[in-house]
Amino acid sequence: MEEVIVVEYSTNWVHEYEIERIKIEEALLDLSIQIEHIGSTAIKGLGAKPVIDIMVGIAELSVVKEHHMDRLLQFGYEYVPKPEFPDRLFFRRGKWRAGTHHLHMYALGSECWSNQLLFRNYLRDHPLEAEQYYKLKKQLEQCHKYDRVAYTSGKDSYIKHILLKAATAKTTL
Repeated sequence: MEEVIVVEYSTNWVHEYEIERIKIEEALLDLSIQIEHIGSTAIKGLGAKPVIDIMVGIAELSVVKEHHMDRLLQFGYEYVPKPEFPDRLFFRRGKWRAGTHHLHMYALGSECWSNQLLFRNYLRDHPLEAEQYYKLKKQLEQCHKYDRVAYTSGKDSYIKHILLKAATAKTTL
C-alpha cells in the first residue's frame, strides 16, 4: 500500500493545475464547463499530499458521455465509479491509491460544488486556519501512514467545522 505523505507547499502546484486545465478543456471542448483548482494544493502556503485536485462544474452530470470519458482517458484521467457519491463523477490520473491528479465533476451550483469553493476560499482568506489544517494533516500522516482512507476520514470533522464557520461568515456579510 502507498504511503500517505504530506509535503510542504510547492509553487509548482499552480503551474501543474494550469497545464491540466488546458487538457481538460480540450477533452470537454463541446461542453459548457467551469474549472477550479481545489483542495490543499490550491491554497498558497498550505502543505498537502502532492495530488492536484481539479473540479469541473457542468450543468448536470448526465451531459458527460462515454466519448468525453475516452478523451479524458487520452490525457491519463481514468474514470473511477463511486456509486456512494451519486452527485460526483471522479477521475484519477496515476496509480490506484497513489494518483497524482484527481478530477471531480459536479453540477454547477450544487451543494458539493459550493462546499468545495467555500472551503478553499475560507482557508485562503484565513491563514491561521490553514496552518491548523496543516498541523492536523501532519498528525494524521503519522497516525495513518499506510491507510489513506483513515487519513482522509480523520479530516472530516475539521472540514465540517470550517464549512460551518465559512457559511456563518458568509451570512453575516
